[in-house]
Amino acid sequence: MSTAILTGTPVPGSPLEGDLRSLGFDVRTAPDAATALGLLASAPAADRVALVDQRFVGHLHALRLALTDPRFPAAAVTGALTAQPEARAALSRALTTATDGAAADRADAPAVRTGGAGLATEAGQTGTHTAPTTSELPLADRVGAALEADGTAVQHPELGSLVAAVPTGRTEREQALAAVSAVDDEAVRLRSAVKARDGFFTTYCISPYSRYLARWCARRGLTPNQVTTASLFTALIAAGCAATGTRGGYVAAGLLLLFSFVLDCTDGQLARYSLQYSTMGAWLDATFDRAKEYAYYAGLALGAARGGDDVWALALAAMVLQSVRHFVDFSFNEANADSTAATVNGKAVVGTPTTALSSRLDSVGWTVWVRRMIVLPIGERWAMIAVLTAVTTPRIVFYALLVGCGFAACYTTAGRVLRSVTRRAVRTDRAAQALADLADTGPLAELVARVVRRPARAMPGVLALLIAVAGGAAAVAMAAFGPLDSPVLVVGALIYVVTSGIAVAHRMGGPLDWLIPPVFRATEYGAILLLAARADVPGALPAAFGLVAAVAYHHYDTVYRIRGGAGAPPRGLVRSLGGHEGRTLLVAVLAAFSTAAFDLPSELTVVAVVVAVIALAESIQFWVSSGAPAVHDEGETA
Repeated sequence: MSTAILTGTPVPGSPLEGDLRSLGFDVRTAPDAATALGLLASAPAADRVALVDQRFVGHLHALRLALTDPRFPAAAVTGALTAQPEARAALSRALTTATDGAAADRADAPAVRTGGAGLATEAGQTGTHTAPTTSELPLADRVGAALEADGTAVQHPELGSLVAAVPTGRTEREQALAAVSAVDDEAVRLRSAVKARDGFFTTYCISPYSRYLARWCARRGLTPNQVTTASLFTALIAAGCAATGTRGGYVAAGLLLLFSFVLDCTDGQLARYSLQYSTMGAWLDATFDRAKEYAYYAGLALGAARGGDDVWALALAAMVLQSVRHFVDFSFNEANADSTAATVNGKAVVGTPTTALSSRLDSVGWTVWVRRMIVLPIGERWAMIAVLTAVTTPRIVFYALLVGCGFAACYTTAGRVLRSVTRRAVRTDRAAQALADLADTGPLAELVARVVRRPARAMPGVLALLIAVAGGAAAVAMAAFGPLDSPVLVVGALIYVVTSGIAVAHRMGGPLDWLIPPVFRATEYGAILLLAARADVPGALPAAFGLVAAVAYHHYDTVYRIRGGAGAPPRGLVRSLGGHEGRTLLVAVLAAFSTAAFDLPSELTVVAVVVAVIALAESIQFWVSSGAPAVHDEGETA
């Protein structure tokens, strides 16, 4: 429930009360601040409460942005302030402070007479004019200032061309009403429903009509979560059509995948259009894109198998490449989110050759879109997959994916490495801890880290990365070339355990330490792929695909928790899943000591099921809990 308290002087004929009721507020009127304080105290503790000046003139969507967004404890525009239950106590203190301060201001303010003939009023009169005082500001504005002074963050939404004003006289009111009439509130609302930064395909081929689909859904009471779920089911049906292995099935799969992407854009636009952000929606939005894409890969592999073409290795390689590419993005962003420029002789060292080049390219409009397209974001990628599915074969789809995503990964990684080595920055302890959490270190590497912590702390920054790369290379090389069904196969994994422990024992604050978690991802996923492919046993690659998918879910879940400020998953969960080094060692042991030809697929399947059950159970419990943050992706295009 929500309660709006109207303050100030009533304005006959104002639609304000009706607007507030349309936004779901129970409206009450307070002739003075003392009454407002009493109404605030009497409102149910679980209610959102708003203070709105009765003279308010503005667009309905301006009020909606200020008073109904669930992501912020407190928010305000001119003449309107809201507080959610967690900020109610601070609001009460601020209202008391603002009321006391206004009374003191009125007592101390002297009357001054203007020069000459005096100040003409709207009625054409002249006379004494009182200097502006704090008490002349709308109560909501005074309380908002007191709330911020008390340490409560107050969100001030960007209104753009929308109007939010509290006119003090007839002329000002007429001007404000004219400004409201000059701007189409609904058109602004529709435009703002579209993500500000998106790929070319999404911006020009999807959003021009998906925003209207979002409005259609809003007017029929559909929620973003329902649209997200519909997008998932549509993609799963598309995967099922691809699994038929027929040309008709492939055509249907491509069309359904595109429609699933339309719905995927619509759910976010619906959330922004109607401000229906939620914790559950955050979890669904953060995970379903990956689930849809990787399920579609599996559907293509199944369809190819029906036609006699085994492409499971390509499907798994595409999933590995795409996941590792994402983790390069995540790690880099976490390492630099709150870094500060280094200083020389007391002056900050800012800018790098790469950022300067990027800025120059940004001034040439078409290069912005080219650079967004060549990294193959989700819109372009899914469009390519859909078209190629309909007109070619699954093998060609995966070849195109591997080439396109491989180029994109090299392009983005090279640019970020150049930025990191040329930018002199100081990275925070928070960033170092985030990278350590992204590493997903298990009990074996933890044990090694405790043993070598003292010498590891003294290592040069880049040495930790080189050690991680060397250990990963040993594990992958042994998986690729080591003798099958031999204990020697385990040697590379044991080296990887030791090097991983040494790498994480070092504080991850160096310029390139953000590469360590992606190196771990590439090693674990790559070793599983190579061991399953080399086993050449029916069912080994599909089982490995399931295992990597389950582990990748756990890693994506870790990313979105950290990005939401909730911290990494509990250490107990990470240890129970073995950590990246433990799982790599386990798969190497299974490949080396399987006693029968068909043991490995069943063993990998068991491991995949165990990882999936443990990770999913804890993740679902976390994201549906009241303490989980609402993380909504406004910037990622991958």
